[in-house]
Amino acid sequence: MRIDQNPLFRKTISPWYDSEAICVGIIIFMLIVFAFGCIGISVAREQPEFHGYVWIAVLLLVMSGGVILSTVTRLIKRHMRRTSK
Repeated sequence: MRIDQNPLFRKTISPWYDSEAICVGIIIFMLIVFAFGCIGISVAREQPEFHGYVWIAVLLLVMSGGVILSTVTRLIKRHMRRTSK
């Protein structure tokens, strides 16, 4: 008798920090950080004494964009796996 590697009665259990609600919350929070970075860039460009600090706002922008992209990718992959079954 062969043992089935993927039995039907087993569901994948995702941890609480990887649930859809938490992922959506992370995306919303990172969108706020992204907007904060955009505002920081515009303020740093307007004020000549803050031109040296533009890199901080750009860093916020890039890092929050990366988190948004990875979280959206994770949610899309999860959704595609669910619809294929």
